[in-house]
This record gives sequence, C-alpha cells and structure tokens, in this order.
Amino acid sequence: MSDFKIELLPWQQEVWNDGTRFKVIAAGRRCGKTRYAAYRLLIEALQCTKADSHVFYVAETQGQARDVLWSTLLDIGGDLISKAHINNLQLTLINGAKISLKGSDRPDTMRGVSLKFVVLDEFGGMKPEVWEEVLRPALTDQKGSAVFIGTPQGRNHFWELYQYGEVGDDPEWKSWHLTSYDNPLLDPSEIEAAKRSQSSFAFRQEFMASFEARESQLFKEEWLKFAEETPSGLEYYITVDPAGFEQVGNTKSKSRLDNTAICVNGVNQAGDWFIEDIIYGRWDLAETARRIFEAVAHYRPTKVGIEKGIAQQAIMSPLSDLMRKRNRYFRVEMLSHGNKKKTDRVVWALQGRFEHKRITLKVGDWNSRLLDEIFQFPSKLTHDDLVDSLAYQDQIVDVAYASALDGMDDDWSPIDDLTGY
Repeated sequence: MSDFKIELLPWQQEVWNDGTRFKVIAAGRRCGKTRYAAYRLLIEALQCTKADSHVFYVAETQGQARDVLWSTLLDIGGDLISKAHINNLQLTLINGAKISLKGSDRPDTMRGVSLKFVVLDEFGGMKPEVWEEVLRPALTDQKGSAVFIGTPQGRNHFWELYQYGEVGDDPEWKSWHLTSYDNPLLDPSEIEAAKRSQSSFAFRQEFMASFEARESQLFKEEWLKFAEETPSGLEYYITVDPAGFEQVGNTKSKSRLDNTAICVNGVNQAGDWFIEDIIYGRWDLAETARRIFEAVAHYRPTKVGIEKGIAQQAIMSPLSDLMRKRNRYFRVEMLSHGNKKKTDRVVWALQGRFEHKRITLKVGDWNSRLLDEIFQFPSKLTHDDLVDSLAYQDQIVDVAYASALDGMDDDWSPIDDLTGY
C-alpha cells in the first residue's frame, strides 16, 4: 500500500477532480487516457463497500483489453492486488473488489453483475447497445459511474455522446477534448514529425482528436493554404451568420443548436482572400452584439454584413445601443441566401476560390472547427455556421480591377476565372 502513488498529468487531474458521474473523453494518441483509466479503476475498486462489487474495463475485444491495460494495472497496482487471474483477466484487490477486463464483442459475459464503475475504451468501435442494454443497467443499484474514452473516428455514437456531454444540460454528463499536445511528457517535436509525414486529415483525427469524417468531396485537403502572418495592404470585410436565440429545453435538440459565426476577411488588390479570424460561439443577444461591435472596432472593415432574418432583427437593437453608447457608428448590410439552396450558394462562393488557391487561412484556434465543417459539408450531421459566414463574404467583397485593365483595347470582355464567365 505504501508504494502506491498516483501521478497525474494536468488534464488528468482536472478530469479526476470533476465530480460528474459520466465523463466522455475524446483524446489524441498518446495523450495519457489509458493510464488515467488504470488509476481510476484501482481507486474505484478500493472504494467498493459491497462484497460482490465489480469494476470493468471494456475494450472492443478482450484481447485488446489485455494488450492495452493488463500490464499497466499490474505495474501500478502492486501490493493492492491480492490475486491476478490471467486466464479470465480478473484482478482481486486486497478489499475483495474485482477489476475485470472485458470485450464488447461478448456482451453476455458482462450481464448479471453489480457494477460500481466502468471504463469503455474506444467506445466508437463498440455497438451502442453494449452501454445502453448491458452496462448502464448494471450501474443502477450502486449508482455507479462511467468513463468513455477514445480517439474519434468520424461522426458516430461516440461523437453523439461527446456532443451530449458538451452541451452541459444534463448535470450527470460532461465532455473533455484533448490533443496529443496535452501530454507534457510527449516531445512536441515528435508530434510535429508525425504531422509532416501524415496527411493533415489523419493527423487531425489521430493526434488532434478531430471528429471530422470524409463524407464530402466538395472541398479537398490539397486546396487549403495557411499562413502564420497577416500580409500588409488588406481591406477588411466582416460577415455574420447569426444563430437563433430562443431557449430550447430539450437537450437533444439543443445539441444541434447553431453557433453565431463572425468571419473577418482581409482582401488584397488582386481579390485574394485572407481569412484573419472566424469568431464563433453560442451567445445571448447582448454578447453577440458586443462581439460584432468589438470585431468592427478592431479591424475597421469596409463593409459589415449580417444574414437577414429574425435573428438579425433581434441583434440590431443591442448593436445600435452599443453604437450610440460608444459613439462609433457603422452601416450593416443585409445578406440574403437569394432563394438558393445552401449547397449551391456555398459551392458557388467558395469551391473555385479554394481550388485556385485564392483563399488563405491564418493559423488559429478556429481552423480545426472550420475544416471539420467544410470537409463534411453538406452533411446534416455537422454544423455549417463557420462555412456559412465565410461564404457570405462573396456578397459584400468589392475589388477594384481597374489597374489590370489599363492599356487594353475597347473590344475586350471580362472573364471571371473562378466562375467561368
């Protein structure tokens, strides 16, 4: 007992100290989630007071459970373990509680137990019925808790569970998103080396724990351009795709609520776009107006546009109040979808520009969210708020091409190299 020590990384300490009953952890490779699971299993088992209490670690197969966790439990458990049965992958601790390593492919082996705690590792690779029909009922009599951990594999039931915990309406559920950079024991240069050798999609999924899935071929990875520094001589435009502000009581519905997205675009004399920032979030009216006002005050754009509709009408009142209060006024243009289907409108505005490298994204925290949306557009399983705010730039950007026409004959006709006419 005296040799047992718990050594936690900062993110592990944060999750450990949180009292939420059901925790969902989406994490990149080598983030430390397996060791966190081992510590939790040992402590939860030590706290069991019922003689027939069980603690489970569930992987996709029992073989995977053995490979991932068996040696780690033996190593850190030490004197806490009184018996270790390799044949059935079960540990008995000094208080009589049992830790069992299970495979989700054999759900019948997990029925009929009084379960105090369970870890479901790589839950996205399991059938959701394993949790809903087998493990959740087993936690009932002891009011047990659970941790779901895994590296995202697109939009599946693990993503839906993560979304449920992220919304925060249910006090028993909470989600965390971690990348490989959150493990300070990993050499950042090794992560950067992996980034250079992998496709950006694979890197985002495996190391950055992105839930994106390649469901759309409208936009391609090789079209993307990024820059660390902002070029000089840009003329700024701001477009806003506002979310609704109604209160939604149903948690499942609320998990689908849109974000308000504020796109800041710098345009050079050639008409190339430099996306400086996309500010997004679920805010109330006052906060939304404040965010828009501060973006305008900072970037001093040539034009500001907000998507026309009920949400826009609601925003204008507090935004006008801010203008009067701070004695800074600007005109807001109404942006419209023009009765076009969203897919057509977005493709028209963005596909050609991305393909011809006419859009550059400044490196920032918002990048992963935009890429997540744009690579899956127009999937109904993901939001498109940032994409929408970016596409609306097409309606307000003004570019003077006069310098390119100097010296041309009178019988020329312009051809748009993006749209073809």
